[in-house]
Amino acid sequence: MSHYILKATPNTVHLGGFSPDLEPALIIDSGDTIDVETYTGFYVYDQAPPEFLTPEFVEICQSLPTERKVGPGPHLLTGPIYLRDAKPGDVLEVKLEQISPRLPMGFNAIRPGWGALPDQFTESKLRFIPLDLAKSEAEFPFAQRCGCNIASGIRIPLQPFFGILGVATSEINRSSVPPGNYGGNLDNRYLQAGSRIFLPIYLPGGLFSIGDGHSAQGDGEVNVTAIETSMNGRIQLNLRRDLKLTAPLGETPTHWMTMGFGETLDQAFAQALEQAIALLVDWFGFKAEDAYILCSLAVNFHITQVVNRPHKGVHSMLPKSILPKPLI
Repeated sequence: MSHYILKATPNTVHLGGFSPDLEPALIIDSGDTIDVETYTGFYVYDQAPPEFLTPEFVEICQSLPTERKVGPGPHLLTGPIYLRDAKPGDVLEVKLEQISPRLPMGFNAIRPGWGALPDQFTESKLRFIPLDLAKSEAEFPFAQRCGCNIASGIRIPLQPFFGILGVATSEINRSSVPPGNYGGNLDNRYLQAGSRIFLPIYLPGGLFSIGDGHSAQGDGEVNVTAIETSMNGRIQLNLRRDLKLTAPLGETPTHWMTMGFGETLDQAFAQALEQAIALLVDWFGFKAEDAYILCSLAVNFHITQVVNRPHKGVHSMLPKSILPKPLI
């Protein structure tokens, strides 16, 4: 196994989406680990304070090649990473070993026409939020007056994670905004360091990309953004031919998570439930009726996000403590 450092540069990031035509930023073998850099805020860097900017980030924003701009989304993603011998039908296991903000500043933005209440909050708003990395917290900023944020005394614990973990499909220039069975913009705040996510592979090499760092987010991500943060991570990519999946599967130290996506929360919930039942049937030998009942008694379903059009997200939380044996 080898270890790599993948810096974020104009040649190793891409903007706005996923594409099978992108040149890989890195080619690795199964089991290799990577220290990966990600940046966020491509479209707001010219309004950002110095703490949000690095020379490398400014270079990306000012000189990203046209061929690395592959979709209409706002996200900068590092990758794609090509995994040798990965084939369609295989499963990619992503171990999230370390995740930490790379800068002491994040931002939150309201975008007109987006969010859970687009007709009530119609004005564009942008707030940069200092991060106290030593205390691992941020103070919530009240609305500005006289050009300054007003201290609130409200402390938000930092719980960093990557909002986007996804693989490419045959779709050209697929937007980075909606999540799907390929992963993508999951915005699942439980995928913190120490977690794993398993993704179906659609193309040779998998073409995995990562980004959209969040320092803190509530379930739902209701105003369309979290504390958006440039993020560092250490990940390990493993090829799992012993598994078969049609949708992402997540694992935390305490739970298994199935995920559902749909244009309505009802559709997303139904898919997350169906995936939870399938997990219990296929991997634990449950009868479907028993799995359905167990989901009603012991599985919690959370709204992941409601803002990544056109797909809302729901995920299940199946406690490992109730299961008779380890899964994988």
